[in-house]
Amino acid sequence: MQMSGILQPSSAQNWLSSQGSSSGLIVKRTIRVDIPVDKYPNYNFVGRLLGPRGNSLKRVEASTECRVLIRGRGSIKDPAREDMMRGKPGYEHLNEPLHILVEGELPVEIVDARLMQAREILEDLLRPVDESQDYYKKQQLRELALLNGTFREEGSPMSGSVSPFNNSLGMKRAKTRG
Repeated sequence: MQMSGILQPSSAQNWLSSQGSSSGLIVKRTIRVDIPVDKYPNYNFVGRLLGPRGNSLKRVEASTECRVLIRGRGSIKDPAREDMMRGKPGYEHLNEPLHILVEGELPVEIVDARLMQAREILEDLLRPVDESQDYYKKQQLRELALLNGTFREEGSPMSGSVSPFNNSLGMKRAKTRG
């Protein structure tokens, strides 16, 4: 685990911990969490971490108040674009194995606890699960279907169908004269 810290006094009172015992000192710390792509080369870690439209990652960020960045080889969706960006300023991480950076800029009293909370959540997500027992992925697929408007309740295979023969609104096709 790598940690770096920059100390800077801040007047951001809204960041203060609930105990009210904060010194007001905001620190920025970063930890690195490696993604086990060498052990599981065919597992879609990036998709699992991001979730539908990036929502899974956004939830981790919201619950921990930390920024989560996916970095390294394979962090850019388009391999051709990744090759193009490799070696350019700001993209040095593309020469490293796939990993996650978690950044916390919080009061000194809580920053480490939040980073550890984020690490636990992420390490849990980085544990490959057999597809048939992957409740988290089922939830992600359900959320994606809801976002796309293609969600079907279980047990009614045609409810989300665009088939004119079984329309969920109960409409019938126009009759044609023969």
